[in-house]
Amino acid sequence: MVRFQHFEVERWMEAYEFTPGVLNIAETCVESVSIDQLAQLSGDKGELPPRTSTVLIYGAIRGSSTLRETISTLYEGEQIAPENVIITQGAIAANFLAFYSLIEPEDHVICVYPTYQQLYSVPESLGAEVSLWRLKPEQGFVPDMDELEKLAKANTKMIVINNPNNPTGVPIPRDVVYKIVDFAKARGIMILSDEVYRPLFHDGLEDNADMPPSVADLGYDKAIVTGSLSKAYSLGGIRVGWIASGDKAIVERLVEARHYVTISVSQLDDQVASYALSPAVRGALMKRNIQQAKHNADMLKAFVEAHSSVCSWVAPTAGTTAFIQFHVGGKPVDDVAFCRDVLDKTKVLLVPGSRCFGHDQDFAGYVRVGFVGSTAVLEEALQKLGVYVRQHLGQ
Repeated sequence: MVRFQHFEVERWMEAYEFTPGVLNIAETCVESVSIDQLAQLSGDKGELPPRTSTVLIYGAIRGSSTLRETISTLYEGEQIAPENVIITQGAIAANFLAFYSLIEPEDHVICVYPTYQQLYSVPESLGAEVSLWRLKPEQGFVPDMDELEKLAKANTKMIVINNPNNPTGVPIPRDVVYKIVDFAKARGIMILSDEVYRPLFHDGLEDNADMPPSVADLGYDKAIVTGSLSKAYSLGGIRVGWIASGDKAIVERLVEARHYVTISVSQLDDQVASYALSPAVRGALMKRNIQQAKHNADMLKAFVEAHSSVCSWVAPTAGTTAFIQFHVGGKPVDDVAFCRDVLDKTKVLLVPGSRCFGHDQDFAGYVRVGFVGSTAVLEEALQKLGVYVRQHLGQ
């Protein structure tokens, strides 16, 4: 029997996110939109998806040609052609497919940490040895290349990164992305880059010299990327993601394994995804989402600065999440008890870092905040959290 660890962040969300009256600032998607809202953003007056005339057969096995062609345009160069893209049921399925297809018990995997638990727990469940590449707040949660050198072994098969990072909201800088690719390329190691929060960079997409590239854009054929419509594109409800690689052998291996878990994604979801990523819609949607991310991040920054005697962070510059540590008298709070008490007394939902993103007492006192949902909800939640902090942490 395959042994797997409890998926703590998902268990936490399942237990608490539907609490009556909850102020959910644990959610990680940009505030969700409807198909009607997509049309309003684009000004497109044409027929909206899904098309009611669609005959509901399984549809294209790897995803429609329209959607795969559109996703291929998200990457620069010729490395990711439409035939190198496979549509999946969310990025969570894409990540699982990569591990299930490519990782064996004798393999060694290096994974950034903290990150979404799936990225290290699934290869562990498959019998691989996993080394955690620890991101440190004193280094701005930026991966340390010297540490990577120490972690690598003769049997290292894959390096797993998450860019921008969940839970910290910190992207891996351009120069470090290049160094990771060069390191892997010199040793023939695969890279899996979970890029579900791309391209939500708070400084925007135009003339942003600091925006890191996708690993798919750097000419390394053993680079594998996953993405999704859920986070940066506000469409978690359609459950559409993808996996892509410039290596045809890797793509075909993924396809063969995928046959065991997915025949095809919903044709209706495929049509909505194709519409959302079309040139008429995508630009306006991303402009809306980046503006909201930047505005809400400024709100959260004001909260942290106002309560700096009891909380600290590395400010996020991308994605939808922030990792904030609360402390009293120089010692981190019990973040699990803190989150439960905050929820009980204020209805504000947070995610405890030590339980959902750490082993033992790693990240003690940290909570993850998802700050790019409703601005009104964030404003109310921060107001109530501020009252709680002043009353219970002595700030």
